[in-house]
Amino acid sequence: MTDTSDPREPTPPAPIEVQRFGPPPTQPAREGWGAAPAWSGGPTGPGAAPREPRRVGTFGVVTIALVTAIVSGSLSAAAVSNLLRPTGAAALNEPSGSNVSQVRIDESSAVISAVARVMPAVVTIASTSTSPTGGSSGIGSGFVFDSAGWILTNKHVVDGADKLDVTLNDSRVFPARVYGIDTLTDLAIVKIDATGLPTAPIGSSDGLELGQLAIAIGNPLGTFENTVTTGVVSGLGRHIQAGDATAQSTEELNGLIQTDAAINPGNSGGPLINSAGQVIGVNTAVNKDAQGIGFAIPINVARPIMKLALAGKPIARPWIGVYYSLVTRQVAADKGLAAEYGVLIGAAASGAPGVFPGSPAANAGLQEGDQVVAVDGQRVDASHDLSTLVLPHAPGDVIVLHVLRGQQSLDLSVTLGTLPANP
Repeated sequence: MTDTSDPREPTPPAPIEVQRFGPPPTQPAREGWGAAPAWSGGPTGPGAAPREPRRVGTFGVVTIALVTAIVSGSLSAAAVSNLLRPTGAAALNEPSGSNVSQVRIDESSAVISAVARVMPAVVTIASTSTSPTGGSSGIGSGFVFDSAGWILTNKHVVDGADKLDVTLNDSRVFPARVYGIDTLTDLAIVKIDATGLPTAPIGSSDGLELGQLAIAIGNPLGTFENTVTTGVVSGLGRHIQAGDATAQSTEELNGLIQTDAAINPGNSGGPLINSAGQVIGVNTAVNKDAQGIGFAIPINVARPIMKLALAGKPIARPWIGVYYSLVTRQVAADKGLAAEYGVLIGAAASGAPGVFPGSPAANAGLQEGDQVVAVDGQRVDASHDLSTLVLPHAPGDVIVLHVLRGQQSLDLSVTLGTLPANP
C-alpha cells in the first residue's frame, strides 16, 4: 500500500477493480466488473462513428468515466396485514403498523429536510474537448462550497476539457475554469465568477457508521436535474482501481465510502450527504455490473484542497517518499515483527527501493524494514492508514513517525514534501 508519498506502488490488501477506464496494465480485469460512466459524453467532431442509441429519451451518450448504484426500496405490508392475519388463531407478536409508519415518516422528513439544505448548491458541469480529428462532450455534477463561486467536483469530469460551463440550480449558466487538479485523488476545484451563491453545508466523514442514511444528489444523464436517491453507508475504507475504456490509464483510490444510494451517469462529482443535510462525500465510482455498489471520496479527504483554494494557494498534497505494506497479525507472525499493526517499509513490486532517494523520508533517516506504528502519536492500522494520517497535512509540515527498527524504538521527524503530479 502506498502512502501519499508515492502512488506508484499497489496497495495490499488487493484493491477491488472498478474499471472506470479499463483494467490496470498489470492486472487482469475481474469477471463481472466494469465501468459505469462518471459523466456522460458523446463525440462532437466530424466523422465520429455512429453509436447504438440508448433508451434514455433523446440523450444519446458515450460514457467515459464512473458512477452508478442501485437504490434500495421497501414495500409496506401494513395495508394488507389484516387480510393476511389468520382468523381463530393466535396472532403473531409483530410491531404495530403505526410504529412502522412513524419510522417511515421520520426518515422521509429527514431526507426532505436534508435535500432542501443542499439542493440549491448542486450544479451541472458541461465539458467540451476539441481535437483536429474530432471532439467530445460530457456532463457531470458538482457543488458550491463557498459563495464566491468555488465548486468541488471530480477530476475526471473536467480533466482535459477545453471549455467548461456551470449551470446553477436556479438555471443561470456561467463559464468556468479549473482552479486546480488534485494529484492524489479524483477531485478538482472549479471556479466561476459569481457571488452570493448558496453553499452546501460541509460535514465530516470521520465517525461514519455502517447502515446510516446516505443521500446522493446530482444530474443523471445531464437531463434529469436535481435527482435525489437514498440508501445507506454500505462500507468504509474501500480500495479500488479505476481506469478508462482504452485501458491506457488507471488510478488507485483509497479509503472510499461505499454506498447503495443510486448514482447514475452524470452524477459524478455530486454530493453524498447525511440525514442532517451535510456533505460527507463526493460521488466518484461504481460497479456497472452489480447492484448497489457505488463509491464516494470522503469529504475530509477533500477538505485540505478546499482550504488551499480559498486561501489562494496552489493545490498540493503532502509527500513522504516510501513504499510500504500493511502489517497484520499474520504478517507480524511470519516476519517476526515487534507489533501486529502499522506499516512495513519495503521495496516496490517493480524493484524500486522502499525509500525514494532524496525524498523527505530519506532525509529523515527512514530505512527499508522500518515498521511505522504511529504518526504524531496516533496509531497506524488498517482503519488509520499511514497515507490517511498524513493526508490532512500540507507540504512543509513536520510530522513525527514512531518507528520500530529491530530492537530499537525511534521517533523520526519528517518535513513533508509535495507529491509530484506525475511521479
